[in-house]
Amino acid sequence: MPPPLLFDLSKIDLTAEPIFDKEAIGKANPQRFEMQQLDGILWYDKEKLLVLAYKDVTENEFWVRGHIPGRPLMPGVIMVEAAAQLSCFFVKLIYELKGFIGFAGIGSAKFRSIVEPGQRLYLLGRIIKYKCRKHTIHVTTSVQGIVDGTMVFEAVISGMQL
Repeated sequence: MPPPLLFDLSKIDLTAEPIFDKEAIGKANPQRFEMQQLDGILWYDKEKLLVLAYKDVTENEFWVRGHIPGRPLMPGVIMVEAAAQLSCFFVKLIYELKGFIGFAGIGSAKFRSIVEPGQRLYLLGRIIKYKCRKHTIHVTTSVQGIVDGTMVFEAVISGMQL
């Protein structure tokens, strides 16, 4: 049985225009072209350290042709990459950081269902740890992926400012 959601999605307008679009995300995150995995940030709560983003999964994704021909399934590693990009963007926004936040680790990852082209993957995130050690910032974010009301994955993502 999946854990409870990090926050109640029914209180957020999922049809609203993003408060940060792909271009704005690109100003904070360095990933480009096939590796840019976030399409928008819909909502965040600075005090509670919560964020909601999305990725519209299309037939044009670079992995569609080869990650299960005839039945394309979004690879788990790409879901994790989207989670890491969300974490990077949100940490930089909340703590007003500059520079690169690199992926440092993954914990407690569970994949519970599939993601296919034509679906919107919502990413719910919560910063659970933020530390500055010897001039290096370390951050940990809990992330859940939701498609059509179903939790498709959950993970704890670690990153550090390089």
